[in-house]
Amino acid sequence: MGDCNGVGPEVILKTFADQRMLAFCTPIIYGSTRVMNFHRKALGMGDVVLNEVQSADEAVNRKVNIVNITDDEIRVSFGEANETSGSLALKSLVAATEDLASNKCDVLVTAPINKKNVQSKEFPFPGQTEYLAHYSNTDKVLMLMIGEGLRVAVATGHLPLKDVAGKLSKDLILQKLDLLQQSMIRDFGIVKPRIAVLGLNPHAGDDGLLGDEEQRIIEPAIAAFQSQGNYAYGPYGSDGFFGTGQHKHFDAVLAMYHDQGLAPFKALAFESGVNFTAGLPIVRTSPDHGPAMDIAGKNEASSNSFRAAVYAACDIYNWRREYREMTANPLEARSTNEKKAR
Repeated sequence: MGDCNGVGPEVILKTFADQRMLAFCTPIIYGSTRVMNFHRKALGMGDVVLNEVQSADEAVNRKVNIVNITDDEIRVSFGEANETSGSLALKSLVAATEDLASNKCDVLVTAPINKKNVQSKEFPFPGQTEYLAHYSNTDKVLMLMIGEGLRVAVATGHLPLKDVAGKLSKDLILQKLDLLQQSMIRDFGIVKPRIAVLGLNPHAGDDGLLGDEEQRIIEPAIAAFQSQGNYAYGPYGSDGFFGTGQHKHFDAVLAMYHDQGLAPFKALAFESGVNFTAGLPIVRTSPDHGPAMDIAGKNEASSNSFRAAVYAACDIYNWRREYREMTANPLEARSTNEKKAR
């Protein structure tokens, strides 16, 4: 459900107010029924009927189901990041993740949280991505932004800018390139992906004039990846790369740090952008925006990104299923049977 004082409940309700969404997936909201009904009333969306169930096993097709995770009287305070909303957001995430791990549902779409008020002994993580990686017992994950034909990954995620250069290494970049390539193959059906790699410094270092990380770290990593028969190119200066539309010639882009990749991505695809966590054993997506406390409760939030996150989760789920079938029996043609994702 995300932070109940933000726009999470609003974009969820707006997404599934469109009955056509229920034709290919069965939504199960993990949150407070009282909170969702409060948002429904505040937004004037009384026509969205919530079907309360005790567990995901009871979810009904073509209905908007909700697993009520608390009977507490939760006070919604639009735009206020407080301990109560943080605690509820965490409880919602934990409940959904546990059901996902138990195969009671197929994919996870997380509404935005406030990264500060969710912090606790149970959640000492920078964000939901890191929590899910810890839960899955893996540190090999990749933040991948997708939308408008763009796929942009970051070598370092939620990390202070001053720490980025020290974090980069040839091995790290090779690991991220491998994760990105495997995701393109398994999650998007691209057999031989072309990957562009951005430099760290302005103009990709200008041959060492503006920094030597490109020559010492990034170029050797690209060469090693290419030596394995893979298609990676660069390093490119981020400004010229996106400014001249070079990104259109690649299947994916690997940026060195968060804003280097996400700033141009959001400039080009903010309305429909999706955050996908590659490398996890499960499928998890989220909208590419935060809880937007400044417009919470004002009926101004666009549901485009959350809706795109639902579409992406279902698509990736089906691609993975086809990939498993093809690798298990490569001589067998791809199945055309559709399986609805929950």
